[in-house]
Amino acid sequence: MAEGGRTFFAALAGLPDDRLDRPTALTGWTGRHLVAHVAANADALVNLAHWARTGEERPMYTSFEQRDADIQAGAVRSAAELRSWAAASAEQLDRRLSELDERQWSRPVRTAQGRTVPAAEIAWLRAREVMVHAVDLGAGVGFGDLPADFLTSLIDDITAKRSGAGDGPALTLTATGVHSSWTVAGTGDPAEVTGTLAELAAYLSGRGPGPGDRPAPPLPRWL
Repeated sequence: MAEGGRTFFAALAGLPDDRLDRPTALTGWTGRHLVAHVAANADALVNLAHWARTGEERPMYTSFEQRDADIQAGAVRSAAELRSWAAASAEQLDRRLSELDERQWSRPVRTAQGRTVPAAEIAWLRAREVMVHAVDLGAGVGFGDLPADFLTSLIDDITAKRSGAGDGPALTLTATGVHSSWTVAGTGDPAEVTGTLAELAAYLSGRGPGPGDRPAPPLPRWL
């Protein structure tokens, strides 16, 4: 999680304020929307940290409508306010997680997607958020710049989610250079997709058409 935060905030620091007005790789979102989302995500995960520490249920968001409204409201803040919010919310999340003891880390909490997970997974949820969105910022960070162990965990995560949903094509994925493979349950005969960890992670997360010259099957939304 700490490395992901450093990656995201280094990318953000390298963007001049006017670049935040430009569209990102995420449809309908400018850099402002993206920074507001990352800031609001930290605030939401603080809610889960509170739940873990006290046992008092506190969901990440009261609703998806509230989540979207917070992002839209944040996107009209000044660039300085957005940067300050993102940094302050990340620092608060770090503090709240540092307060948890072993028992509290194992307490069940619920993600925004409705999964019940131990509080220890909060760190992964944040790492995934900041690493992937560091790429989305368009500041020169690509999936190839992210650590291999993170990419492997991300592929594990997304393939499990896609298999559970079962609403996309069946896939057999092979990572070159590391001798790792994954399968995704879905419709039809499995399509074979081979590429680097970075290429597979980009494809599975909806941020690339797929590696190589052969077109890979289009995928539904991941989150």
